[in-house]
Amino acid sequence: MFPFPLKLYYYCLILLTAYSVSAKEDIYLKPDTFIEQSFDGVPEQKVLWLTKDTKANIKSVLGRDYQGLRIRYWQLGDRTAWILEEIGKVKPITTGFLIEGDQMLQMRVLIYRESHGWEVRYPFFTDQFTGLELENGNKLNKKIDGISGATLSVNALTRLSRLSLFLHQEVTP
Repeated sequence: MFPFPLKLYYYCLILLTAYSVSAKEDIYLKPDTFIEQSFDGVPEQKVLWLTKDTKANIKSVLGRDYQGLRIRYWQLGDRTAWILEEIGKVKPITTGFLIEGDQMLQMRVLIYRESHGWEVRYPFFTDQFTGLELENGNKLNKKIDGISGATLSVNALTRLSRLSLFLHQEVTP
C-alpha cells in the first residue's frame, strides 16, 4: 500500500504539520494600510537615527538593548505613526502605534506570528492603550489589564507602547 515504511510516513506527516504551524503568520492589517488610515494622505516616511544617548534611553524603556541603528516613522504635524516589532514568546509581533500630543490615539496588532496569545489583537484589549501617556521614569499613566494565556504577548505590546510614546517625544518639538 505505501511505497515506504509506515513509520517513515508518520514521521514525515508530523514534520510537515510542525512546519505549517511554525510558519503561521496572521496579517490583520497591512502596515501600509495602517499608515494610510492614520493620516489624511500619506506623509513622507522619516528616520530617527539612534545615538548612544537615545539607545541608552531605549534600553531603560525596553529593558534590553535595541539592535537597530535607526527607526522608521511617519509624521504629519504633531502626529506620528510607528510600526514596531517585539518578540512575544519566540516570534515577533508587528504593531502599529498612532500618537498625537504625547498621547496614544491607537494601537493595532498588524501581524501576529505566535501560536498563543492572539487575543491581544481584539479591541477589548487594544482599546486600553487609547489615551496612554508616559509618566516619570517612562512608565505608562495607567495599568494595562492582561489576558490569561497571553502574558508574554501582553508584556511585549506594553513595552512597545512605552517605546512608541518615548520615540514620539524624541521627534516632536
